[in-house]
Amino acid sequence: MTIANEQRDEIARHLASVPNAIEDFIDGLRRWELWGTLGWHDIRQRYRRSVIGPFWLTISMGVMVFGLAYVYGAIFSQPLDKYLPYVAVGMIVFGLITSIANDASQVFILASRTILQTRAPLSLYVYQMLWRNLLIFAHNALIYLLIIPFFPVGLGLVSLLALLGLLLVVVMGAFVGVILATLSARFRDVPPIVNSVTQIAFFLTPIFWTPSALKGREEFIYFNPFYYVLEVIRMPLLGEVPPPTVWLVVIGMTLLSGVVAVLFFARFRARIAYWV
Repeated sequence: MTIANEQRDEIARHLASVPNAIEDFIDGLRRWELWGTLGWHDIRQRYRRSVIGPFWLTISMGVMVFGLAYVYGAIFSQPLDKYLPYVAVGMIVFGLITSIANDASQVFILASRTILQTRAPLSLYVYQMLWRNLLIFAHNALIYLLIIPFFPVGLGLVSLLALLGLLLVVVMGAFVGVILATLSARFRDVPPIVNSVTQIAFFLTPIFWTPSALKGREEFIYFNPFYYVLEVIRMPLLGEVPPPTVWLVVIGMTLLSGVVAVLFFARFRARIAYWV
């Protein structure tokens, strides 16, 4: 009975800290001017004294897109006018997904000095990371805008669904970011693990190959969460409506990650300052 009572008391304490975790999320979101400025400063600092600045990101991504489209278009016998937009949007969106995952695992570690010296909501650093990656995504999106006049993309009202898909990805990124950042603060093996997973996912996700190329091995697609997160943005940008399955999976993952993030953050938020 004593052990059972202790377990109930511990669960009660964890649940009592949930409002504090939610308040941290909300308070961090209120300080949008601060994390917005810090996110933009991160990019400026990275390309300090560079003539082209952040557009090196666009140039690097553009060279990779055209190189992959040219080589794999010939390997898979794909017409370049349809294959190039497919690869371009896939690379741009997947770059956003992987950069959020990789950067999230370093959020609290890199901000350790600030966390120890400044009293601020911890979610603020996650929002800073998300904003920085959204700015990089906006720079890379210029490649898509340059492709539109020369290749049949099929833009229309359906393309506006990409904004909804992007919103879901960003919200999910905030929740997953908190989980990964907290885990990485405690276990420093998490960042290299995340980096390895995203590298493997690059080849197992239909970015430069199409799902029709895997006849008989569809499990690599349908059991790959990266596929749904990718397609909820890519398909509208290519003039296609994502099927209900894609929307349901992405929404389900967002809700699940939100619940896990709140409970996980509530459980370990007070210890992060000691771990970093």
